[in-house]
Amino acid sequence: MNKSSMRGIFLSIVLLFSITLVSIPDNVYGQEINANSIGLEETVIIEFTNELDKEINTFRIWLGSGFNFESFKTEKGWLGEKTPQGVIIFTTSEPIKKGETVKFGIKTDTKNPGINWKAIDTKSEQQGMGKVLPEELPKVVENTEIKPVENIEDKPVETGILSDSVFRIIPEKPNIGSSIRVTGDNFGSSEEFDFYIDNSKIGSFVTDENGHFMTTMQIPENQNADRVDFKVKDSEGGEKKYSVRIEEIDNRIAEENVKLTIKGIPNVIHRGDFLEISGTGDPNSAVTAEITSPDGEIINARTAEIDAKGNWELAEPIVVALDTPFGKYSATITDGRESILKSWTVESDKIIIVAPNKLKFEPGEVMIFNGTALPNKPIEFILEDPQGKELFSDIIQIDESGHVEFEYATVQSSPKGTYTLIATQEKDTEFIFAGLGQLPTTPVNLEFDELNYNAGDTAIISITGKSSEIASLLIIDPSDKPKGDTVSIQLAPDGTAVYELDLTGFASGVYSAVVSKGTAQSTEIFTVGLQTGSGEIKINTTKLDYSPGDSILILGDTGENVLLTISLADPDGNIVKEKDTFSDKNGKISESTFRIPSDGKGGMWSINAKSGSNFHTIEIDVIATVTEGVQISVEEGINVPGVGDSMQIKIVGVSQTVQIEIIAADGTVIDSLEFVASSGGEINQPWIIPKDTAPGTYTIKVEDAFTSAEDTFEIS
Repeated sequence: MNKSSMRGIFLSIVLLFSITLVSIPDNVYGQEINANSIGLEETVIIEFTNELDKEINTFRIWLGSGFNFESFKTEKGWLGEKTPQGVIIFTTSEPIKKGETVKFGIKTDTKNPGINWKAIDTKSEQQGMGKVLPEELPKVVENTEIKPVENIEDKPVETGILSDSVFRIIPEKPNIGSSIRVTGDNFGSSEEFDFYIDNSKIGSFVTDENGHFMTTMQIPENQNADRVDFKVKDSEGGEKKYSVRIEEIDNRIAEENVKLTIKGIPNVIHRGDFLEISGTGDPNSAVTAEITSPDGEIINARTAEIDAKGNWELAEPIVVALDTPFGKYSATITDGRESILKSWTVESDKIIIVAPNKLKFEPGEVMIFNGTALPNKPIEFILEDPQGKELFSDIIQIDESGHVEFEYATVQSSPKGTYTLIATQEKDTEFIFAGLGQLPTTPVNLEFDELNYNAGDTAIISITGKSSEIASLLIIDPSDKPKGDTVSIQLAPDGTAVYELDLTGFASGVYSAVVSKGTAQSTEIFTVGLQTGSGEIKINTTKLDYSPGDSILILGDTGENVLLTISLADPDGNIVKEKDTFSDKNGKISESTFRIPSDGKGGMWSINAKSGSNFHTIEIDVIATVTEGVQISVEEGINVPGVGDSMQIKIVGVSQTVQIEIIAADGTVIDSLEFVASSGGEINQPWIIPKDTAPGTYTIKVEDAFTSAEDTFEIS
C-alpha cells in the first residue's frame, strides 16, 4: 500500500528537524529577526531567530497567489491557526526572547515555495517582515565503489530507550502549572518519544542525530501536589523514569476566614447538562451538600475535601440524568463553620437532550450516547477526539418516538481525554462531553447567531466553557490583522457568556473569531457585508457514485465573497441538510460538511447551491443495494504517530459482539480483535499493523453470534 500523507508529513518533519538549517535571510525591515528554511519536496522547515531586545509571540506566514498550505506542525507551546485567507498564524503564551529560536514545519501544494512572513511582538507591534526561499536538501551522492558488506551484528543499530539513556528536568522542584525544561542524552537518534507524568501523557519530542534532546513541557493545572514519576517512553513501550515531588504554586496556608461559596450550578438546568462543581470554604476541612427534590425529599448527598487554600471541587463532574423530574431543587451546603442554600430549576426548553451513559469510558469500550430530539426529523452527529479531530459523523433519521442513540467503538490505542459529540438538528446544536481513560472537562467554544452581518450590526457571540472561568476573545480581520484588542470575558456559573460585538467600522469580508483559555482554543468564521445574487454558479462533487455513510466534498465557482445556501435532498425531495456558506475572495466554493445518512435510500440525490436568483443543481447516485450476509471492506488507513501504519476495517451486517482474526498466508493468526457492532449492524475501526509485518496477502475472518464471513486484503 502507499504510505499515507500523514506519515509522509511526519517523517519529513522528523528528518528536517534534525538537519542544520541553511540561512537565506531576506528581511525587509531589518536583520534582527532572522528567517532560515530548508525544503524537501512539498515539506518545508522554517526557523526564526530573535535578535531583538523585544519578545516575539506571533509569526504570520503566507504564500504567493495560487499556492496553498496543506498542513503544519508547531513546537511545544505554540498554537497554529489557518485563516480563510490562507494565512497561518502561530502564537504562544511564552514569547521567544533575544537569542532564542522557534521552528515550524509546513506542507504545501508545491515544491520549495517562497514563504512570506511577519513577526509581531507582545505589544502587537510589527518587528520584522520578509520572504524566505527554502534551500533543497543536497542530492544523495552514490558510492560506486564496491566494498565488502559489513557484519551488521558487529555494529548494531540502537534505537529507542538505551541502557545509558538519561534525562533531567529544570527546575528540580517544579510547581503545579509551571513550565519545565527537559533535557536528555544517549537516546535513539532522530526518533520521536513521549513524555509522561505517571500515566498521563503531556507531550512528545524528537531527538537529534546524536540522541540528544531539549524541550519545554507544561505541568497541568489539575496535577496534584505529590511525588510523581516523569517518564520518557519509546514506541516499543520502553521507558526511563525520574522521580520528583511536584509542589503547590504557593505553599502558604490560606487565611482562616475563607467565605463559603459554590460555583458550577446555574439557576436553570436541563436534562443531560454537564456540571463541574467547585467552590471555597474553611481550609483543611470538608464541604457537604444535601440535595432536596421539588417535593422536599433529600435525594442525594455529596462531600468534598477543602484544601489548605480553601478550595474544593467535586471528585467528578455530574451529568443531569435524562429522566430527572422537572421542578425546583435546592442544596444546603456547609463547611462546618457556615451554611448556604443554593436553588435551581430543572426545565425542558432544550430541543436536543443527549448524554453519555457514563462519564468515563475505558479504551476498547463502546462509547454510547442516548437521549431525545425532535421526532421524524434527521439529526447530524459529529464525534471529535481530544485534539478536535473529527473521528466519525453520521446523519440519522429519528422516528416518531424522538429517541436518539449514537455509538462509537474505541480501541486500545485511542487517545485519552475529553471527546466531544456535536449534535445538530435544524438550527439547534448541542455539545456533549465524555471522557476516555479519564474524566471529561469542559473545553471552550463559541457560536455566532448569524453567518453574515451588515456593517454596523451587532453580532451575538455565545461562548461556553468551564464555570466562572475567564476566556479571551480575539477578532482577526480579512487581511489577517487583529481587529482591536483581545477581550477578556467572564463566564457565568453555568459556563456560558454572551458577548455583543459591535461591527461599526468593519469592512466587507471574511473574519475569524478566536476564543481561548490557556492552551485550548476554538475558532469560528463570520462575514460582514457579503451579498447574494452572485451571477452564474457552478458546483460539482469529486465523484458521482456514493454509498450510505459517505461524506461529500462540494466544490465550485461563482462571484467573489458571495453568500450561498447549499442543500442536500434525497430521491423523494426531502431536504436532509441545508447550510449557509460563502465563496472566498477568488470566487471558489468548498464545502465538506455534507454526508449521505448511513440509512440513506438508494437513488438519485440532488445538491443545490443558491444565491439570490442564481442557482445550480447537480445529481449524485447513491447505491444502497441490500445484500445478504456480512460485508467486509479493508482499506489503507492513516499513520498513527508513535504507533505505526493502520488499515481501516469496515464491516456491515453484523450484530452484538464481533470476533475478528487477521491471518497470514501460512495460517498464522497475527492479530485477534473484538468489537461491539453499532445499532445499525456496523463496525468501522482502524487496525494498527504490527511492526515487522511482511508485505503480502492476508485474510480477515469475521464472526458474530449468528454468522461468519472472510475476505482477503493486501499489505504492501
